[in-house]
Amino acid sequence: MAGEDAFSGNQLVDSHCHLDYLQKDGDLDEALARANRAGIGTMVTICTKISEFSIVRDIAATHDGVWCSVGVHPHGADKETVTTGELVEFSRDPLVVGIGETGLDYFYEHSPRERQQDNFRAHIAAARETGLPLIIHSRDADDDMIQILSDEYQNGTFTGVIHCFSSGPELAERALELDFYISLSGILTFKRADELREVAARVPLNRLLVETDAPYLAPMPNRGKRNEPAYVVHTAETLAKVKRIDAAELATATTKNFYRLFNKATPNYTV
Repeated sequence: MAGEDAFSGNQLVDSHCHLDYLQKDGDLDEALARANRAGIGTMVTICTKISEFSIVRDIAATHDGVWCSVGVHPHGADKETVTTGELVEFSRDPLVVGIGETGLDYFYEHSPRERQQDNFRAHIAAARETGLPLIIHSRDADDDMIQILSDEYQNGTFTGVIHCFSSGPELAERALELDFYISLSGILTFKRADELREVAARVPLNRLLVETDAPYLAPMPNRGKRNEPAYVVHTAETLAKVKRIDAAELATATTKNFYRLFNKATPNYTV
Protein backbone atom coordinates (compact mmCIF):
# COMPACT_ATOMS: atom_id res chain seq x y z
CA MET A 1 0.00 0.00 0.00
CA ALA A 2 1.48 3.32 -1.03
CA GLY A 3 1.97 6.66 0.62
CA GLU A 4 0.20 7.64 3.82
CA ASP A 5 -1.79 4.41 4.09
CA ALA A 6 1.43 2.38 4.31
CA PHE A 7 2.40 4.22 7.50
CA SER A 8 -1.05 4.57 9.05
CA GLY A 9 -0.65 4.19 12.81
CA ASN A 10 3.15 4.32 12.67
CA GLN A 11 4.95 7.31 14.14
CA LEU A 12 7.53 8.60 11.68
CA VAL A 13 9.92 11.47 12.34
CA ASP A 14 10.68 14.26 9.89
CA SER A 15 14.22 14.81 11.14
CA HIS A 16 14.88 17.93 9.05
CA CYS A 17 12.42 20.54 7.82
CA HIS A 18 12.16 24.33 7.65
CA LEU A 19 8.79 25.15 9.16
CA ASP A 20 9.49 28.88 9.14
CA TYR A 21 8.95 28.82 5.38
CA LEU A 22 5.56 27.16 5.85
CA GLN A 23 4.74 29.79 8.44
CA LYS A 24 5.55 32.49 5.90
CA ASP A 25 3.15 30.77 3.48
CA GLY A 26 0.43 31.11 6.10
CA ASP A 27 -0.59 27.47 6.43
CA LEU A 28 1.76 26.05 9.03
CA ASP A 29 -0.98 24.79 11.33
CA GLU A 30 -2.76 23.09 8.44
CA ALA A 31 0.51 21.50 7.25
CA LEU A 32 1.24 20.18 10.73
CA ALA A 33 -2.27 18.74 10.96
CA ARG A 34 -1.71 16.97 7.64
CA ALA A 35 1.59 15.61 8.98
CA ASN A 36 -0.05 14.27 12.11
CA ARG A 37 -2.76 12.55 10.06
CA ALA A 38 -0.03 10.95 7.94
CA GLY A 39 1.64 9.49 11.03
CA ILE A 40 4.45 12.00 11.56
CA GLY A 41 4.66 12.51 15.29
CA THR A 42 7.90 14.46 15.58
CA MET A 43 9.66 17.13 13.52
CA VAL A 44 12.86 19.15 13.83
CA THR A 45 12.65 22.63 12.35
CA ILE A 46 16.12 23.72 11.32
CA CYS A 47 17.88 27.02 11.94
CA THR A 48 19.97 28.38 9.06
CA LYS A 49 20.53 31.95 10.26
CA ILE A 50 21.38 33.04 13.80
CA SER A 51 19.45 36.25 13.11
CA GLU A 52 16.30 34.14 12.68
CA PHE A 53 16.84 31.67 15.52
CA SER A 54 14.07 33.22 17.59
CA ILE A 55 11.56 32.58 14.79
CA VAL A 56 12.56 28.94 14.51
CA ARG A 57 12.58 28.51 18.28
CA ASP A 58 9.12 30.05 18.67
CA ILE A 59 7.66 27.56 16.19
CA ALA A 60 9.01 24.72 18.31
CA ALA A 61 7.70 26.36 21.47
CA THR A 62 4.16 26.73 20.19
CA HIS A 63 3.64 23.37 18.44
CA ASP A 64 3.58 19.91 20.02
CA GLY A 65 6.10 17.42 18.71
CA VAL A 66 8.34 20.09 17.16
CA TRP A 67 11.97 20.63 18.19
CA CYS A 68 14.58 22.94 16.72
CA SER A 69 18.29 23.37 16.02
CA VAL A 70 20.66 26.32 16.11
CA GLY A 71 23.23 27.11 13.45
CA VAL A 72 24.36 28.92 10.33
CA HIS A 73 23.99 27.33 6.88
CA PRO A 74 27.14 27.39 4.70
CA HIS A 75 25.33 29.75 2.32
CA GLY A 76 25.33 32.38 5.06
CA ALA A 77 28.77 31.73 6.50
CA ASP A 78 30.13 35.01 5.16
CA LYS A 79 27.33 37.16 6.61
CA GLU A 80 25.90 35.31 9.60
CA THR A 81 28.98 34.92 11.78
CA VAL A 82 28.66 32.94 15.00
CA THR A 83 31.16 31.72 17.55
CA THR A 84 31.35 28.34 19.24
CA GLY A 85 30.55 30.01 22.54
CA GLU A 86 27.41 31.62 21.13
CA LEU A 87 26.23 28.30 19.71
CA VAL A 88 26.81 26.62 23.05
CA GLU A 89 24.83 29.32 24.82
CA PHE A 90 21.89 29.07 22.38
CA SER A 91 21.93 25.29 22.73
CA ARG A 92 21.10 25.53 26.44
CA ASP A 93 17.50 26.16 25.40
CA PRO A 94 15.52 22.98 26.17
CA LEU A 95 13.97 22.99 22.70
CA VAL A 96 17.33 22.94 20.87
CA VAL A 97 18.25 19.34 20.06
CA GLY A 98 20.99 19.78 17.43
CA ILE A 99 23.78 22.04 16.15
CA GLY A 100 23.34 23.23 12.56
CA GLU A 101 22.59 23.09 9.84
CA THR A 102 26.20 23.63 8.95
CA GLY A 103 28.72 22.23 6.50
CA LEU A 104 30.02 22.87 3.02
CA ASP A 105 28.30 23.78 -0.24
CA TYR A 106 30.63 24.08 -3.23
CA PHE A 107 27.79 23.87 -5.74
CA TYR A 108 26.42 27.36 -5.17
CA GLU A 109 29.33 28.83 -3.19
CA HIS A 110 27.27 31.70 -1.82
CA SER A 111 30.06 32.07 0.75
CA PRO A 112 33.82 31.67 0.19
CA ARG A 113 35.08 28.15 0.88
CA GLU A 114 37.42 29.29 3.63
CA ARG A 115 34.57 31.00 5.49
CA GLN A 116 32.41 27.92 5.10
CA GLN A 117 35.16 25.77 6.56
CA ASP A 118 35.74 28.11 9.51
CA ASN A 119 32.01 28.23 10.19
CA PHE A 120 31.81 24.44 9.99
CA ARG A 121 34.66 23.96 12.46
CA ALA A 122 33.03 26.36 14.93
CA HIS A 123 29.87 24.25 14.82
CA ILE A 124 31.84 21.02 15.25
CA ALA A 125 33.46 22.47 18.37
CA ALA A 126 30.01 23.37 19.72
CA ALA A 127 28.72 19.87 19.02
CA ARG A 128 31.74 18.41 20.77
CA GLU A 129 31.28 20.65 23.81
CA THR A 130 27.52 20.20 24.17
CA GLY A 131 27.21 16.57 23.10
CA LEU A 132 24.41 17.55 20.73
CA PRO A 133 24.41 16.05 17.23
CA LEU A 134 25.85 18.01 14.34
CA ILE A 135 23.44 18.51 11.41
CA ILE A 136 25.58 18.54 8.27
CA HIS A 137 24.88 19.93 4.81
CA SER A 138 27.30 18.65 2.16
CA ARG A 139 27.05 19.36 -1.54
CA ASP A 140 29.83 18.91 -4.10
CA ALA A 141 32.34 18.97 -1.25
CA ASP A 142 32.95 15.31 -0.41
CA ASP A 143 36.75 15.45 -0.25
CA ASP A 144 36.93 18.47 2.04
CA MET A 145 34.04 17.15 4.13
CA ILE A 146 35.83 13.85 4.71
CA GLN A 147 39.07 15.66 5.54
CA ILE A 148 37.54 18.11 8.01
CA LEU A 149 35.46 15.46 9.77
CA SER A 150 38.52 13.20 10.06
CA ASP A 151 40.78 16.01 11.30
CA GLU A 152 38.27 17.29 13.83
CA TYR A 153 37.49 13.83 15.14
CA GLN A 154 41.12 13.54 16.24
CA ASN A 155 40.53 16.56 18.49
CA GLY A 156 37.69 14.80 20.31
CA THR A 157 34.65 12.76 19.40
CA PHE A 158 31.32 14.19 18.31
CA THR A 159 28.27 12.76 16.61
CA GLY A 160 25.84 13.86 13.94
CA VAL A 161 24.00 13.24 10.70
CA ILE A 162 24.66 13.96 7.05
CA HIS A 163 21.28 15.40 6.16
CA CYS A 164 19.63 15.15 2.74
CA PHE A 165 22.38 12.76 1.71
CA SER A 166 23.16 12.96 -2.01
CA SER A 167 26.90 12.29 -2.03
CA GLY A 168 28.97 9.30 -3.05
CA PRO A 169 29.75 6.08 -1.19
CA GLU A 170 33.10 7.36 0.08
CA LEU A 171 31.48 10.05 2.25
CA ALA A 172 28.83 7.60 3.44
CA GLU A 173 31.48 5.08 4.44
CA ARG A 174 33.58 7.64 6.31
CA ALA A 175 30.53 9.04 8.09
CA LEU A 176 29.55 5.56 9.23
CA GLU A 177 33.09 4.89 10.43
CA LEU A 178 32.70 7.95 12.66
CA ASP A 179 29.35 6.62 13.94
CA PHE A 180 27.37 9.28 12.11
CA TYR A 181 23.90 8.77 10.70
CA ILE A 182 22.67 9.16 7.11
CA SER A 183 19.38 10.95 6.45
CA LEU A 184 17.50 10.48 3.19
CA SER A 185 15.19 13.06 1.62
CA GLY A 186 12.83 13.08 -1.35
CA ILE A 187 15.82 12.81 -3.68
CA LEU A 188 15.76 9.08 -2.90
CA THR A 189 12.46 8.79 -4.82
CA PHE A 190 13.65 10.55 -7.99
CA LYS A 191 13.85 8.41 -11.12
CA ARG A 192 17.52 9.18 -11.76
CA ALA A 193 18.62 8.53 -8.18
CA ASP A 194 19.77 4.94 -8.74
CA GLU A 195 23.25 5.61 -7.35
CA LEU A 196 21.80 7.14 -4.20
CA ARG A 197 19.50 4.16 -3.72
CA GLU A 198 22.54 1.88 -4.07
CA VAL A 199 24.30 3.83 -1.31
CA ALA A 200 21.19 3.72 0.89
CA ALA A 201 20.92 -0.04 0.43
CA ARG A 202 24.39 -0.43 1.97
CA VAL A 203 23.78 1.81 4.99
CA PRO A 204 22.91 -0.28 8.09
CA LEU A 205 19.28 0.09 9.12
CA ASN A 206 20.32 1.34 12.55
CA ARG A 207 22.07 4.35 10.97
CA LEU A 208 19.25 5.68 8.78
CA LEU A 209 16.92 8.64 9.21
CA VAL A 210 14.26 10.13 6.93
CA GLU A 211 13.44 13.78 6.33
CA THR A 212 11.71 16.17 3.94
CA ASP A 213 13.98 19.24 3.96
CA ALA A 214 10.62 20.99 3.41
CA PRO A 215 9.78 23.20 1.61
CA TYR A 216 12.43 21.83 -0.79
CA LEU A 217 12.81 18.56 -2.70
CA ALA A 218 9.28 17.18 -2.59
CA PRO A 219 9.38 13.43 -3.25
CA MET A 220 7.58 11.60 -5.99
CA PRO A 221 4.65 11.70 -6.63
CA ASN A 222 4.65 15.34 -5.43
CA ARG A 223 7.84 16.46 -7.11
CA GLY A 224 7.59 20.07 -8.26
CA LYS A 225 5.21 21.01 -5.46
CA ARG A 226 6.10 22.69 -2.21
CA ASN A 227 7.34 20.03 0.17
CA GLU A 228 5.90 19.58 3.66
CA PRO A 229 6.38 17.10 6.54
CA ALA A 230 3.45 14.87 5.53
CA TYR A 231 5.38 13.90 2.41
CA VAL A 232 8.12 12.14 4.39
CA VAL A 233 5.95 9.03 4.09
CA HIS A 234 6.88 8.77 0.40
CA THR A 235 10.60 8.84 1.13
CA ALA A 236 10.09 6.30 3.91
CA GLU A 237 8.10 4.05 1.59
CA THR A 238 10.90 4.13 -1.01
CA LEU A 239 13.54 3.51 1.64
CA ALA A 240 11.60 0.51 2.94
CA LYS A 241 11.62 -0.93 -0.58
CA VAL A 242 15.35 -0.24 -0.95
CA LYS A 243 16.01 -2.03 2.36
CA ARG A 244 13.52 -4.79 1.47
CA ILE A 245 11.56 -4.45 4.68
CA ASP A 246 7.98 -3.49 5.42
CA ALA A 247 6.77 -0.02 6.30
CA ALA A 248 6.25 -0.73 9.99
CA GLU A 249 9.80 -2.01 10.45
CA LEU A 250 11.24 1.01 8.63
CA ALA A 251 9.16 3.42 10.72
CA THR A 252 10.17 1.76 13.97
CA ALA A 253 13.86 1.68 13.07
CA THR A 254 14.20 5.25 11.82
CA THR A 255 12.24 6.63 14.77
CA LYS A 256 14.40 4.76 17.28
CA ASN A 257 17.47 5.96 15.41
CA PHE A 258 16.26 9.55 15.67
CA TYR A 259 15.78 9.43 19.43
CA ARG A 260 19.11 7.65 19.89
CA LEU A 261 20.90 10.44 18.01
CA PHE A 262 18.77 13.41 19.09
CA ASN A 263 18.63 12.19 22.67
CA LYS A 264 17.66 15.58 24.07
CA ALA A 265 14.30 15.25 22.31
CA THR A 266 11.60 13.37 24.18
CA PRO A 267 8.78 11.59 22.35
CA ASN A 268 5.16 12.43 23.04
CA TYR A 269 4.25 8.80 22.30
CA THR A 270 5.69 5.35 22.97
CA VAL A 271 8.74 4.53 20.83
